[in-house]
Amino acid sequence: MVQKEVVDVAAKKQQTTREKLGSGSRVLRVDADKLDKLINLVGELVISGASSNLLATQIGNENLLESMSQMSRLVEEIRDNTLTLRMVQIGETFNRFKRVVRDVSKELGKEVQLEINGGDTELDKTVIEKIGDPLMHLVRNAMDHGIETAEERQATEKPMNGTLKLNACHESGSIVIEVEDDGRGLNKEKIMAKALECKLVSEGQVMTDNEIYKLVFEAGFSTANEVTNLSGRGVGMDVVKRNIEALRGTIEIESEAGAGTKVAIRLPLTLAIIDGFMVGVGESCYVIPLDMVLECLEMENIDTEKPNDQGYINLRGELLPCIRLDEMFNEEIRTDTRKNIVVVEFAGFKAGIIVDELLGEFQTVIKPMGKILQNLRGISGATILGSGDVAVILDVPSLVQRMVQHSNQSGQANVASGNRMH
Repeated sequence: MVQKEVVDVAAKKQQTTREKLGSGSRVLRVDADKLDKLINLVGELVISGASSNLLATQIGNENLLESMSQMSRLVEEIRDNTLTLRMVQIGETFNRFKRVVRDVSKELGKEVQLEINGGDTELDKTVIEKIGDPLMHLVRNAMDHGIETAEERQATEKPMNGTLKLNACHESGSIVIEVEDDGRGLNKEKIMAKALECKLVSEGQVMTDNEIYKLVFEAGFSTANEVTNLSGRGVGMDVVKRNIEALRGTIEIESEAGAGTKVAIRLPLTLAIIDGFMVGVGESCYVIPLDMVLECLEMENIDTEKPNDQGYINLRGELLPCIRLDEMFNEEIRTDTRKNIVVVEFAGFKAGIIVDELLGEFQTVIKPMGKILQNLRGISGATILGSGDVAVILDVPSLVQRMVQHSNQSGQANVASGNRMH
């Protein structure tokens, strides 16, 4: 009575429905507060496990040490699996901007096409919730200031439709989110003129391109000629930077005149627990995020016994900027130990951190510093050791940027002195 094709289609539809119901039954909605509480408890378990491990080491009983080693491994697995519960794909956040781009395009009278790459990249849910507003401002800013009108693009032999890209990827234990457009790029002369007007720079001051681009993050800074619904108030980019830094992240701008602008945001994958590398400086302990550590070296294996006046060492023919933690944090300078260098990398830049002792890997539960201490430079948080002491977690991105900036300034000073000599 019924054709075979109709029966096959109906059977296939029923099979698909059963599969959806079966997969749906394996999904459980959990309140975010309960999940946060679980992660906090796991953090306390990590600290308690470190304390027990320290006691077992002091006692020296082999059976106890073996038991503690097995427990530490299980705690680490519990930690990793618990953290994955709070990881979500950033694609959902990116997809919200499709409508934003469409609406703003109509408002500005521009044709803009949105491209999304790396939407399956996972990030801590807490970070994703706080990244939405900064991304919204960057997207609207790129469409307003960056991408030209169809007539302007046609005059410069560009496609009439502008392209806005949202990219995400993992890099060195961080997530990199990029907002990229193919517009007119940043006007360095206009930025400098506005900075002079706002007294952010002095007349005749020599600045690199990167330093000029950073001026747009100053409070009250705007190069818009008139105030609109989208721009001109001088409020936004400074808030974006502040929100990113509150998440222990950094923001950088790359631009080329006539080719476009790319804003790169680097954020930690999680704000709760990380793998750290502990070092000793003076009588204190410091933790460096393990994902940023490249290698560790003794000072005697390096060409120079100590950094020269500019804070450099010669590492296998490569000039490496360095910083001494004992001088930076006013620790007691020890002469009874050989100095070690921890080579770290962030955003493609390498730097050396000079310490007294290398204490090995350490599961680090990140504790915030509190409002009074949260603006300290070079520090991103603290953690509690098994002994009950507090160890400071180093803010490697800010330290690397500080050293690279110092190295650029030294290079400019050398060039300037050379020009005066000639």
